[in-house]
This record gives sequence, structure tokens and C-alpha cells, in this order.
Amino acid sequence: MGVQGLTTFVEGNKHLLQDVKFRDSRLVIDGCSLYFRLYFNYGLDQLHGGDYDAFTCLLNQFFSALETCNIQPYVVLDGGVDPSDKKFPTMRQRLQSKIKEADSLSRGRNGCVLPILTRNVFIQVLIQRGVPLVQCLFEADREIACLAHQWKCPVLSNDSDFYIFDLPGGYLPLHFFHWSNLNGKASQRYISARCYTTNGLCRWFGGMNRELLPLCAVLTGNDYGNPKDAETLLSLLDVNALRRGGGRGKSSTSRIEGVLLWLSSFSCAAKALEEVSGLMKEEMKAGGGKSKRGQNSGLSSQLWAGMQEYRITSESSLARWFSVREPPGGSSSWLPECLSLVAAQGLLDPLVVNAVVMHRALLIPQVENSKLASSHCCARSIRQAMYGILTQRDQDVQPQDLRAQEIISQGVRGGRGRGVRGWRGGQTDGSKGQGFPLHTQQGVNVAVGGVQAQIFSVPMYVDEYDRLDLNLKKNQVEARPPRNPLHLDTIGQIPVAVRLGVFLEVLGTKETALAPVPLQLRLAVAVTGFWMREATPTPSPFQLQALVLAMVYGELSWNNLHGSSDYRYPVPQLDWSAERNVLAGLDKLRLRPGSRRGLDVGVAHSLSQWQACVWSALCLNQLLLLPIPEPHLSWLFSGTLIHGFVSYLKGGRAAESLLVGGSLSRQLYFSLMEAVRSCSSKNHHSSLAGRGRKRGRGQGGRGRGQGSRGRGRGGRGARGGGRGTDEFNNRFALLMSEEEYDEFDY
Repeated sequence: MGVQGLTTFVEGNKHLLQDVKFRDSRLVIDGCSLYFRLYFNYGLDQLHGGDYDAFTCLLNQFFSALETCNIQPYVVLDGGVDPSDKKFPTMRQRLQSKIKEADSLSRGRNGCVLPILTRNVFIQVLIQRGVPLVQCLFEADREIACLAHQWKCPVLSNDSDFYIFDLPGGYLPLHFFHWSNLNGKASQRYISARCYTTNGLCRWFGGMNRELLPLCAVLTGNDYGNPKDAETLLSLLDVNALRRGGGRGKSSTSRIEGVLLWLSSFSCAAKALEEVSGLMKEEMKAGGGKSKRGQNSGLSSQLWAGMQEYRITSESSLARWFSVREPPGGSSSWLPECLSLVAAQGLLDPLVVNAVVMHRALLIPQVENSKLASSHCCARSIRQAMYGILTQRDQDVQPQDLRAQEIISQGVRGGRGRGVRGWRGGQTDGSKGQGFPLHTQQGVNVAVGGVQAQIFSVPMYVDEYDRLDLNLKKNQVEARPPRNPLHLDTIGQIPVAVRLGVFLEVLGTKETALAPVPLQLRLAVAVTGFWMREATPTPSPFQLQALVLAMVYGELSWNNLHGSSDYRYPVPQLDWSAERNVLAGLDKLRLRPGSRRGLDVGVAHSLSQWQACVWSALCLNQLLLLPIPEPHLSWLFSGTLIHGFVSYLKGGRAAESLLVGGSLSRQLYFSLMEAVRSCSSKNHHSSLAGRGRKRGRGQGGRGRGQGSRGRGRGGRGARGGGRGTDEFNNRFALLMSEEEYDEFDY
């Protein structure tokens, strides 16, 4: 969570940072810091939902620069929220802040909001480039530090916690890592950077013991005990530090420097902790409070426990992941082995981990119309199905168990089946944070003593944190298993066809509707059909056509970059020069930086709903171990491009006019439009989404009942897509290698 004021202090004292010419080395990268900084610091779009193609180009440039300098990156990502929950209040504050910033952006003011699929794009690019990657189950800072310490290489991050860890190879702040301007001769290229070590900081404070730095972090960080006690203690420490040091000759001193000055007078952490307890004891007496030994002991224990988060072990669990693919931390009590493995690969969204461990989901704010229901309401039924799968465990109480029989018999005697005590954001077995509790399936028919009875489990809920107007609100959302229930513990043993059937059931479509669609676009098409049914207000034909045009643009771009130059398969009448002309024409409609055209907040809100549906569907697909290929997200959505398409189409021009001369792009467009129309039709619509909309507390009915609109409305250009679909499918299939098909064969 960072150490307040430490980055400002170090950067204000440049002698604490040493200039280095960085090359020929391993580099442990804090992945979350990297993608945040790259996206925000290079002027990429936030207003229109993000430009993932531009972000991908930037990522490729970054990792190419490392490769040029013979730097081997190892990227480490955070997973779910710390189960101790001590940092959750800070996370809620940040979510609330992002809601306000998203609203500010929608009104043409300043703000900073990361587009919702940025992390997914980042992971896909790393996998495509073969960059070593690991996702920790929870927070990654300590794991990053332990790995870098074992390998004696630096850490690249933007997190001030790394000013505290004792790293032999040092810490390279991203702010001073000039990767975009390489120096040196061709064979000796290097990146100019600045390196920090704890030795320099401790020398500056008179040879301070390094073991005191974690205490400084705990005292000034975001996760220390009671905020009021922390504020009182920090005020006392500042006073004592100023009495002893006076800020090194300055007229004033910062709080972080005051704490460091105070700590520098102690020989070890134990003595500093002893004085901390004494200061708080004196303060309580002065305020008329009672001083109890247990309270002072508890304070010292809290601080000591916080310091342990900065303790570096001699051997890193991440090193074993990068050598023998053993998931960090070993087997997880929350996830089965197959899901622990995919989570470590970055292929299980933290949303899933949070739902399992903390029974909680944090939904990412987007730029949208804050007067309408949150865009995430549109995808609620997808998440409900996901939560339902997470509740189905092999150790679930079965009706034939003695406890269940007792409950059933009680129900029979009482004249009706009683519900087994279930879970609602808490636990029934007395263990906090140990995953979902034991429960019975809803509506199980059983016979006891020749008497038929039915038992029902109390509905289970996940606490979703989402926007209501401009406020962060907790909503209790019911977990609703699919009709074909899957057991989480054995999900890896379930045939891919069954898992695919569950995914399509949740999205409300059938495999036959997706048959004409290229493999890598099937998830996107299924989601688009779902969005057409569920979004409120109903998406306009222009918005649908713009999204499909963006899919065509993405496929052309992908094949232009990865296959057209050394095209190996003879495809009749495929003119790549004509397709590139179509690609260039589409790109000209992109909204350019500095455009005076204001944001169409209606379009932005609708596209935010679409992205929310994609994000939820990606989470579900990952939980199901990818029964359907993930789309190339880099080329699936570009906000400035789609907003440009909508403006063009609103001017009365047909979508087909943008595809003149491109036989492949034209066939792809019509095929996708036909598939979306089929997926959004009532005939393919399963009852799961409708069931999911009826429940879920906390939104006051907003965002419900969307499913009655927008079915089967393809809009202009939707007709004619059925012609030649077999020929088209065979033609486009040749653009994918056999490896791309096998990649998803579990």
C-alpha cells in the first residue's frame, strides 16, 4: 500500500539515488505498477473506454527495449485482496475516489481511470511474447522482494514499499527508468536509471540499523491498527524527533523524516517498540484513560506483526515457480490444484480469488453516465453464475448425511422442508476466510423413512462493491449455480464440452449460433448477443455495427501483423492489399487527441456495459478453464475507433461503405452480424440470465428487467450474413495455425 511521504523524501534527496547504466541483468518487475504507469504516463485514452491496441504497441516497445539491453524480465502480479482485511478500508477509499474521477472525466474534467480490460491485455501480451510471469494468490510485494533478494537483482516498481525492503540489487523506481531512450553502442545498449539501496538511507541517518526501516513503514503506512491511535502516535514521534534532531539544519522537517530521525536514535527495533509503548501509555494517562499492560502489549504486537511483512526469506517460492512451475505458496486451501496453477499463470482474475476467499467482489469503475445504474448491473447474471459455481464443492453436505437426514426429518414432522443454515457473506463452520461453507444444493428431493421431502439451502450471497450514483455501495448478490452444476474441486476433470455448455448456457446462446465465427471471436460474439438483450438503455444499431466493425478492424490488424507478410496458405480471391486499404480507411475514423468533439456519454455508457460483460465473461471462462478461446483483446476494442465509427454511422452512411473492396472483411462483417443477431434472439436465450436479474439486493431495482429489449435487432447491414458462411468459415480458418486450435484443447 506504500509508505506515505517516503517517495517524496527520497526524490527530494537525490544523493540517495545512484545513476546506473542498466543492462545484462535479470529484472524483477512489479507488474501492477508497470501497467498502471505505462498506461497513465503515455497519454493513452481513458475517456472512451481505452485504446488497447495502442497500449499493446507501447508494451511491445517496452519489452523490446529490455531485450535490446539483454535484460531478462520476470513479471510478478498481485492476486486477491489480503485475507487479513486490514487494507480493505484503504481499498474502499480508492474505489470511491475512482468513481468520482470517472464521473469527472465524463463531464470533460480531469480524472484518472484505468480502462477495465487493461490488466487482461497486459497478461495476454506477456504470454504472447513469452515473458516469464507469475500471479501471486494475494499481494505480491514481499514475494517480489524475496525473489530479487535471492537472485541479487534489482526490482522495478513504483511502490514506495521497496524503499524499505533490504535488496542487494537495489530498487529502480519507474520514474527514473528511461527505457524509451536507449544509450550506448549497438552491442552495448543500456537503459539510464537511478538505483536506491537501504544502505544509502541508513547512512544519511547516522548509520541507522536497517531493521528499523520496517517499523518506519508500519508507523507511516496505510495498514496500521486504529487510525486515531496511529495519528496520536505519529504526532508524539514527530515532537520527539524534532527535539532530538531539528531536521538536519532545516527550518522544518517532513513527518517521514521526523520518524526516521526518531528511529535513528535506537540501536534495535525492540528498544524502539518499547519506547512506542511507553509514549502511548503516557498519552493515555494524560488524557485520563486507563493504561493496561495488555493494551501496550497489544500495540507492540500489532507493530511487530506489521514489520514481518518486510521480512525477507532466504529462499523465494517464486524462484521455484520460474524453475519447476510450482505455484507460489504451494497448494491453496481455497482453490483446487488446477485453479491454483492457472491463477499462478495469470489466467484467473483476482475477482474469482476474492469471491472464494473473502466472499466479496470489487467492481472496477468506468467512464459512464453516473445518473444511470452502474454498467456492471448489465453483467450481473454472469457473475451470479460464477459465484454459483464457486459454491459447489465436493465436500458439500449430501442429503444422505446424518445431519441432513435429521434436518429433513424435522422438516417432515413440521409439515414442510426446512432450509439448511446457509451462508450470507459470512461462514457457517466458524472459519473466516476459508472459502465457501458447506451447504446443500437448492431443491434436492430425498426420501426419509419412505416419505418424500425436499430440502432447500438458504440462498448464498457475495458482497459486490459497485457504484450507486456517485457513491460506493455494497450489494448482496445471490450466487446462482448453472442448471448443470459443476463441482469446483473436480472442475479440471470435467470434459471441455460440458464446461463449454455451461459457459454458453450462462451467456444465453448455443454453439450452433457461433459455428460460422472464427474461434478467437466466439466469446466476443456471444457476449455481444448477451449485451444486446441485457443492456439498459437498449444499444442502438449504430453501436452494434460499430462494435462489429471494430472486430473486423482487429482481425485485419492481427493478421496484417502476424500472418500476411509470410502468408503460407493459398486462399482464393484474397487480396491483402485491398484488405489493407480497408484497414487504413477504418483507422482514419479514429478520434484523434485534441479533438474538440465532446464525449457522447450515452455511447460511452453503452460501451462500458459491453466491456463489463466482456470482463465478467472472461472471469467465468477462466474459472471454467478456457472452454472457449479468449479473444485477442489488444485488437478487440479501441474506444476512440468505435466512437469514431458511431459518429460516422450517425451521419447516415452505411457500415458496408467502409468495407468496399475487401472481400474477406466484408464477409467477416456480415457473418459476425448474423451471429450476433442469432445469439441475441429469444430462441437462444436461456432462462439463467432472467433468473439472475430477479435477485440481488442493494440496487433498489435499478438495472433490472433489461432482457425485454433489443432482441434480434441487427440494425443496418445485418442482412445477408448467412450467404456463403461455410465458404467463409473454411477460408478464415486457414488464417489460424494448428497450434492456436490445440492451445485450447484441455
